[in-house]
Amino acid sequence: MTFDPGIPPADAADDDHVLATWLATVAGQLLLEVRLEGLEGRELKDAGDRAAHELLMELLAAHRPADAVLSEERTESSGDKVDRLKADRVWIIDPLDGTREFSEPPREDWAVHVALWQAGDLTAGAVAQPAIGETFNTGRPPVVPPSTSSRPRIAVSRSRPPEFVHGLAAELDADLVAMGSAGVKVLSVARDLTDAYVHAGGQYEWDSAAPVAVARAAGLFTSRIDGTPLAYNQHDVYLPDLIVCRPELADRIVDFVERHRITSAG
Repeated sequence: MTFDPGIPPADAADDDHVLATWLATVAGQLLLEVRLEGLEGRELKDAGDRAAHELLMELLAAHRPADAVLSEERTESSGDKVDRLKADRVWIIDPLDGTREFSEPPREDWAVHVALWQAGDLTAGAVAQPAIGETFNTGRPPVVPPSTSSRPRIAVSRSRPPEFVHGLAAELDADLVAMGSAGVKVLSVARDLTDAYVHAGGQYEWDSAAPVAVARAAGLFTSRIDGTPLAYNQHDVYLPDLIVCRPELADRIVDFVERHRITSAG
């Protein structure tokens, strides 16, 4: 298929927030077109992964040629890893987060993640949710409204929620809300669809980098499940667990994890 992403906004040349937002948005637009091609199941998943990855790699090479890239859809050679670990700037991307949900039209809970790690920390990020026409970003972070629920709500995976989350829900008197895509679950907290996302079932840096960047910019609490900071652009990109929640819930969640000696094995 032929897809024209157009040109980025003029200020994307020197504003990483703007570029991240544009990249995630146009990749999402491409994915919406892929969804209309009549493919199903594994063919649709593979076509979406491939198309969004190739587009993002092409655009990053054009607009940030000196930067390194870590992508879920790119097999990293030993040379790539050395270059990435030496780089001052690394884009961490998940071209299609929630591939299963993407392949089940008209589901909306899938996303595109684009984040920038710079000199030790996440500095920009965007999460596009194409099916609802929104791209949440660090340039203009979402404003988190007061919770509209009388009970806390915890976002969990549709397919593999960690076992301990049921005990956590009982302790917090919380409801569990199942949905796909790590990015969608993180942004559900910012959107007042949930109040926390607690995961310990295994993830990689690209699963959480962009959502965490946006969540932090919005004022939400983010950490590993033991309360330690999330670290990106590591030698081992396996980052198996995280907490994203309203700040007022953070201490209670971390305390529960500590008391029950919960690990990322779930």
